[in-house]
Amino acid sequence: MSRDKQLFPEDEIGDALWALQEDGEDLSLEHEVEFAVIFPDEQSALDFAIMLLQNGQKVAYSEYDGNDKLPWQVLAYPVMELSYEHISGYAALLSEHSADLGGQMDGWSAL
Repeated sequence: MSRDKQLFPEDEIGDALWALQEDGEDLSLEHEVEFAVIFPDEQSALDFAIMLLQNGQKVAYSEYDGNDKLPWQVLAYPVMELSYEHISGYAALLSEHSADLGGQMDGWSAL
């Protein structure tokens, strides 16, 4: 099957979704997806995690050793179809709401 660049744009999200599709994953089914946001301090991570919890999201937070300047991590676990619109839209929402706390998106993965 050839890659539909409307469904799978040539960027990080589109490439990952295309790889899942090629591996036989049914992207139309809902999946739990892990989104990572990293923060400069524990309080910022906790404040963001609380905001997500107040909005009904499943979350986890912990220290993070992958970035010396952003050593705290919040993981969000929404359930969604694996589409470019859903993944990019949720990532943009997390980026927007974490920015005032110094947060930065650090990727996602389908579980």
